[in-house]
Amino acid sequence: MIYNLLENAIKYNRPGGTASVTVKKENGEVLLAVADTGIGIPKAEQSRIFERFYRVDKSHNEAVEGTGLGLAIVKHGVALHEGRIRLKSGPQGSTFTLRFPAL
Repeated sequence: MIYNLLENAIKYNRPGGTASVTVKKENGEVLLAVADTGIGIPKAEQSRIFERFYRVDKSHNEAVEGTGLGLAIVKHGVALHEGRIRLKSGPQGSTFTLRFPAL
């Protein structure tokens, strides 16, 4: 899951952009956030990015290879671990936050 999110953060980033991973424990949960300074995901498409084979508008990713399975796999993996995933995205980049029950 983390590998896929980091791979996307790098693939869809701007030249010279950054990607980061933050992990912390909060209110009985473990939070893992992967953030980038990339192109962002258009608001109209954010609700679909976890669907299998879905890829954001081709004008945003013409040169980027992929099948559209990665985020669907991440969402499934998070659910298997009784977690949740949240996306915050805008023109300055995206942050995917995963929340899992702390053991």
